Amino acid sequence: QVQVVESGGGSVQAGGSLRLACAASGYTNRYYYMAWFRQTSGKEREGVAAIDSIGGITKYADSVKGRFTISQDSAKKTVYLQMNTLKAEDTAMYYCAASSSTTRFAYILRPSEYPYWGQGTQVTVSS
Repeated sequence: QVQVVESGGGSVQAGGSLRLACAASGYTNRYYYMAWFRQTSGKEREGVAAIDSIGGITKYADSVKGRFTISQDSAKKTVYLQMNTLKAEDTAMYYCAASSSTTRFAYILRPSEYPYWGQGTQVTVSS
């Protein structure tokens, strides 16, 4: 059974940085995607960034391009989200997710492509 566990959330002032980590265990597929999503109250879950298990392919939401960087340590099966120049609108619950082996690149920022989810970690950016 696949388990996904996030860590690293917290509170920071606007312009600051945070790094989130996500560890996946129980995966038998060699090739898959892992992604970060975020959600605020009353809004749909939004894809933020995704990366493949080899680390050669990444995809970002337009709202975070140039500020957030997703990376992965394949040996540790851990994915990181480095968030710089944080804005108040980045405040949300951040979730990590792992895909199935059949996920297609075009859809890797869609929540529906991910069957395995972590419990979420809160990021609060004060202005």
